[in-house]
Amino acid sequence: MLNVAIVGPGLVGSALIEQLVAHSQSPRFASLPIAVVGIINSKKMAVSSTPFAVGDLGEWKSKILGDSASAADLGQFAEKVSALKGPTAVVDCTSSDTIAELYPHWLSKGLHIVTPNKKAFSGDISLFRNIQKLTTPQGPSVYHEATVGAGLPVLSTLNDLVRTGDKIIKIEGIFSGTLSYLFNNFSVPGATQKFSECVGVAKASGYTEPDPRDDLNGMDVARKVTILGRVAGQELSLDTLPVENIVPDALRSVASADEFMTRLPEFDEHFKKLNDEALASGSVLRYVGMVDGIGNQSSVKLARYSLDHPFASLKGSDNIIAFTTERFTNPLIVQGAGAGAAVTAFGIFADLIKVCERFGVCSA
Repeated sequence: MLNVAIVGPGLVGSALIEQLVAHSQSPRFASLPIAVVGIINSKKMAVSSTPFAVGDLGEWKSKILGDSASAADLGQFAEKVSALKGPTAVVDCTSSDTIAELYPHWLSKGLHIVTPNKKAFSGDISLFRNIQKLTTPQGPSVYHEATVGAGLPVLSTLNDLVRTGDKIIKIEGIFSGTLSYLFNNFSVPGATQKFSECVGVAKASGYTEPDPRDDLNGMDVARKVTILGRVAGQELSLDTLPVENIVPDALRSVASADEFMTRLPEFDEHFKKLNDEALASGSVLRYVGMVDGIGNQSSVKLARYSLDHPFASLKGSDNIIAFTTERFTNPLIVQGAGAGAAVTAFGIFADLIKVCERFGVCSA
C-alpha cells in the first residue's frame, strides 16, 4: 500500500482526491493500492494510520478537515506521515516557495514527493541540486511531471531522450494555455479582435490569472523552460534566462488588475502593428519558450512562425512542445491540454503510479 498525504487540497488537490476515489471503486484497485492517509490545508490537518474511508474522502472538507481536525502544522504533519507503516508520498499541490524548500527535509525522512509545484525545480539551483542528491534509486523519489504541461508527457519524454543518450538540440514550445489562447485568437489571418478584447475574453473565461499581467510577463513560461533545461542537464536560471515581458512598460506598475484592463486598449495599436507585420510576412505571432541544447540562446519571447508551422495551426488553449534531437531531426511533438485541474491531477496520479511500480508496492 502506498500512503498518500496531500498538501494544499485546492482545485488540483480536490480533483486528485476525486480521481483517487473514483479509481478506488474500480476493479483495478486491487492491483494499484493507493490510499489517502493525510490532508492539510492552510488551517486544518488530519493524519490517519489507516486509509480514510471513501465516503469521508468524498466529503473531505467536512468529514476529514471539519471541526475535529487539528490545527495545521507542516512540521507535525511531516512527522506523523513519515511515522506511518509502509511507503508514503507527499503530494504538494501548492505553488509555495516555502513548502518547496521543505522537500530536502521530507526526503531525508524517507518521504517520496509528487508535485505540480514548479518552485523547487526552477528556483535556486542549489535547492534543485540538493533534491537531486537526496533522490537515489534505492531511496525516496521525486516526480514532477505536472510542473510542465500538466498531464502531458513532457518531462517523461525528455527523461527518456536523456537516459537513452540522445543529444538535445532544441526544445521549443508554447507552454502557457493563456498565451496560447490569446495569440491563437489574436494572431490568425482574418481575425478582427483587438488585443485588449482577446485579453478581456480570456480573463472572463477564467483562462488568465486574476491579474493577467502574471501571464503576460512570461515568468510562468520561464519557469517551465528552466525546468526543462535543468532536466536536460543545463544550469539554466531565471536570473539569466532572457524573458520578454509583453506587458506595456506604462502598465507594469499600475495598482490593480482592473486599472490594467481599463488602460490596456491604449496599447492595441502597438499589438496590431506587431501582428500586421507578422501577417504581411506570411507568419503569425506566438509566445514561446526555447531551450537551446547546443548553444547559449535559451529564451522566452514573442516570435513569428510561418503559417505552415505546427505552432501556427494550434487551436484553443493547447500546449505544444517540439523536441529536436540528434535522433529526432524531424521534431518529436507533444500536444494537448496543458492546464486545468483535471489534467494536472491526472499527471500527479500517473506519477503516484510510478512510485508504486518503482518500489514494488503494486503492479499496473
